[in-house]
Amino acid sequence: MSFQTTDSKKEEFRKYLEKAGVIDQLTRVLVGLYEEPEKPNNAIDYVKKYLGSPVDIDVDKLKLEYEKLKDENIKLKREVAELKKELQAAQQEQN
Repeated sequence: MSFQTTDSKKEEFRKYLEKAGVIDQLTRVLVGLYEEPEKPNNAIDYVKKYLGSPVDIDVDKLKLEYEKLKDENIKLKREVAELKKELQAAQQEQN
């Protein structure tokens, strides 16, 4: 019973990949790598380059920068809210 469920899930996933064009794209990149006269030292970088993914990006550095900018954005939103309150109070005092 479990075997059929696993097989049907695998088949469903395979159909999904085929419909999305993933299988064709991966086949093309692997054939290209196979036909490459001089095999690259790093096959993963070759695949990334062929699929359009940048190979020289430090993901951890980007995540750290993202968190830093997210925190700064929260801080600035709070500051804007406080300044709006101050402005509103100042306008009420003038009236």
